[in-house]
Amino acid sequence: MKNRAPDAQVMAAPRAPRRITPPSRERWSPSAAQMARRRAVVGALKWLVPGAGIALLLAIAIWPELEGAEERARVSFRRVAQTAPEAVRIVAPRYQGVDELNRPYTVTASVATQGQDQDIVDLTAPRADLLMTDGWVLLESREGRLDKARNHLDLRGEVTLWHDGGNLLVTEEAAIELKEGAASGDKPVAAQGPFGTLVSEGFRLYDKGAVIVFTGQSRALLEGAK
Repeated sequence: MKNRAPDAQVMAAPRAPRRITPPSRERWSPSAAQMARRRAVVGALKWLVPGAGIALLLAIAIWPELEGAEERARVSFRRVAQTAPEAVRIVAPRYQGVDELNRPYTVTASVATQGQDQDIVDLTAPRADLLMTDGWVLLESREGRLDKARNHLDLRGEVTLWHDGGNLLVTEEAAIELKEGAASGDKPVAAQGPFGTLVSEGFRLYDKGAVIVFTGQSRALLEGAK
């Protein structure tokens, strides 16, 4: 027992303090300019982050409204496209006017088609009645075009001119000046009446048929001629 006392004294002795090794590198300290930049960035972020959050919430809130407005615009455009016809069709139209001598004329048709220009009307089976002082003239064809502003009528396809004096004129195209009571054409013409029969390369009609001039090469067979 006496021999173990020194060991107990050795175990109770205090330990020497642990030596702290110096750091491997020196500590970095920011400069005043760098600290100022950091403070500016932090200050900006304090405003930008909440602002971005508010903008995101607003976008989420109004996005359905934007989609609905776009869809309504598409529907509106489709409706306009469907309800705005390129041309207006009129069944059994009737146009009336007077010539330079205040004599009435009438233009009718089975169908009239009016496009973008309201003065131009395309006619199907047109018919023009021109009243003279002592009679009348009737013109008709398969197709026609009426220029209301100019009182001008173009006839196409089996154009037929009837004069109450018994004269008949047939051609393929004719231009009618409704105000002046005049007509003309440069297509081959066949005419028939009390005078006989006649063919020519064109014609000019004045005073609603009171005077008819046949143009180009003409050939006539006169009634009563020997």
